[in-house]
Amino acid sequence: MVAPETTLEERSRERRERLVANRAASFAEADAWDLEFWQRRTPEERLSALVAIRKDVELVEAARATAALAER
Repeated sequence: MVAPETTLEERSRERRERLVANRAASFAEADAWDLEFWQRRTPEERLSALVAIRKDVELVEAARATAALAER
């Protein structure tokens, strides 16, 4: 699990180091690969991925809000 005090850059670097990719010939093939990928993960890994994505979304939303306030 990623420590909460890590920066976005550190989390991004860690994610790139363990990145798994696939090139699919169709949306159906991509969907099947994605489903198989996540089903091979433990519940803890899936939850950890969800939490990491949510944290990144919160950071983006906060940055957008700050930028919008600065434009006023």
